[in-house]
Amino acid sequence: MSPEEKDQKIERLEQEVKALLERIAELERSLGLDSQTSSKPPASDGLKKSNQIRTKSLREKGKRPSGGQIGHPGQTLEQVLEPEKIVEHPTPYSCSGCGSDIGDVGIKKIIKRQVFDIPAPRIIVTEHRVTVKECPECKTLLQGSFPESVTAPVQYGVRIRAIAAYLNHQHFIPEDRLSEVLLDLFGCRMTPGTIAKTTLTLAQIIEPVVAEMACEVKAAAVKHLDETGLRISGKTNWLHVVATETQTWYRVSPQRKDIEVLADIKGVVVHDHWKPYYQLLDVNHALCNAHHLRELKAIDEIEQESWAKSMNKLLLLACNYKHRYPKGIPKNIVTRLTQLYEQILQRGLSFHSSQSPLTRKGNRGRVKRRVGHNLLLRLQNFQSDVLRFLTEPDVPFTNNQAERDLRMMKCKQKISGGFRSFDFAVSFANIRSFLSTAFKQGLNLLEVITQALLGNVCVLSRLNYY
Repeated sequence: MSPEEKDQKIERLEQEVKALLERIAELERSLGLDSQTSSKPPASDGLKKSNQIRTKSLREKGKRPSGGQIGHPGQTLEQVLEPEKIVEHPTPYSCSGCGSDIGDVGIKKIIKRQVFDIPAPRIIVTEHRVTVKECPECKTLLQGSFPESVTAPVQYGVRIRAIAAYLNHQHFIPEDRLSEVLLDLFGCRMTPGTIAKTTLTLAQIIEPVVAEMACEVKAAAVKHLDETGLRISGKTNWLHVVATETQTWYRVSPQRKDIEVLADIKGVVVHDHWKPYYQLLDVNHALCNAHHLRELKAIDEIEQESWAKSMNKLLLLACNYKHRYPKGIPKNIVTRLTQLYEQILQRGLSFHSSQSPLTRKGNRGRVKRRVGHNLLLRLQNFQSDVLRFLTEPDVPFTNNQAERDLRMMKCKQKISGGFRSFDFAVSFANIRSFLSTAFKQGLNLLEVITQALLGNVCVLSRLNYY
């Protein structure tokens, strides 16, 4: 082998070694990611979460001791002044010490102990009757009229149907198991078909309310956007959410990128930097910094890039200021935080500019950048969206509101899987929009469902049961 051939072979082997090292680093990174360092769900952590994840939380140790704090009101049972039932327990007629008769001795004091419980639930059957009379002159049959809600010779009442809908859509008990629950609780076995029919009836009644909520939440000054997958007829569809602190609107779509219905949205939208959201016009964007903290944690622990740790500390410091000044962070603090942010960005960009470029895969396209470099460019190009929470008091630090509102879909999926039809998934989304909004407004959900089944569709704005 000639010296030229040896040099060519060495060069080729060096390129292969470099590519293999990059591949190994990429695989090690993917293995090192978990729910604390990426957007992976906690269920993907596997068994290692029992002894590892608990020590890797993004939340720093607080200065306060665990448990209730001084001044916290607490919640406990308290005796009532007028109990519904009083049971008298007599005093012994003779003294246990000397045997004296104390039957005629006056009462010195009364010790009270109250037990809170519910009566044994049971079904009450109400029979509605109307009389029929015949006119003696023209022989016309005349009869009274039943209430509008009584339409069949035998039917379930509004209250038991409301309980079934409440347990089905608030606590996600599947229809088959719910039928057994109702039998054990009330002695009646409501069939799964009847429960499903109640769902469709409730969804149809509240449809105008949900449409009005959709308009209101899209017009809110600040709203949160997010999406998650759900299974319908064995295929992946998407549940989108637009939420505020007081309202929630869910919608089902076959495609993830179906955001045309949000074309008229206004104000500030908080999201996790899903690029299609940037197609929305006439809105300002705010990015979720909880996602940034997880990515920075991964870059710090896996790639061991020092700038990531500094940026992590800076964002947590900015979050503390956000909580300390809920009406607005002072301008001098905002200016200083912004300067530090830009300095850390420049330090990170300088670090990556000094690194050798990654191996190009193929002859077309741009050279692949490292994960940390991509994050730095995002933090630089969208700086105003990342730091919008510093200058606008109503904009939160994270997109946790949407994350919490989407969590219920994962609970539903774990318990009863997906949906058999698209229409039933839409009904579920409408009912969940209705119940989530009622919960945020402090309403009693069982009473809200009961009133809705009675036709009172404006319960969210007129009634408050707490």
